[in-house]
Amino acid sequence: MASKIDPDQVTDTALRLLNETGLDGLTLRRIAKELDVQAPALYWHFANKQALLDAMATEMYRRMAVEPLPGPDAPWQDWITSAARRLRHALLGYRDGAKVFSGTHFTGNDHATLMERHLGALIGAGFTLKEAVLASSTTYAFTVGVVIEEQSVHPLPGHQEPPFDLAERAQRIGLDHPLSVAAGETLFADFEEQFERGLAIMVAGIAATVPGLAPTGRA
Repeated sequence: MASKIDPDQVTDTALRLLNETGLDGLTLRRIAKELDVQAPALYWHFANKQALLDAMATEMYRRMAVEPLPGPDAPWQDWITSAARRLRHALLGYRDGAKVFSGTHFTGNDHATLMERHLGALIGAGFTLKEAVLASSTTYAFTVGVVIEEQSVHPLPGHQEPPFDLAERAQRIGLDHPLSVAAGETLFADFEEQFERGLAIMVAGIAATVPGLAPTGRA
């Protein structure tokens, strides 16, 4: 007999609990308890935790996809940077959001609509399809990686893990490594600046390595 819950309920509950438990503590048993059902009831909808993570990542993407996109005549740089910023913002909305998102597979084809518009805008600006995919996937990987590092330091907004306390780190590294100590101010103190600077480097690198791009606007 089918369970009284549906997949959307399970996914929404899992995303809500994620901020309480983190990825390691998010178990099917914990979700079942929250839904007041037996754990086996979840297996009607998700064969294992990975299947649930796929559904969670898909829902995270759907929620992100409702945010405004650049206009049809926006320069290609806006499409690259806005996609990265929207992704970072979405991942930071959940504890371990980047770890959940990384390595998962979307269920359904909802993501294809946004991907089509994004790739189409880049091709219209002078990218080949291959160049557009490589530029987008490289920027995506950069963004996910930065957020994974950011969330290892700040699992939740306003909370910092003890190993990344700058004063404690400086004392542990010692006076013999002044550059390494000073680097902590950039590595662990301002992830917004770190992300934006890295994103600017990515855009400059794309512009320098993809021939025939229009500097701004469309080709």
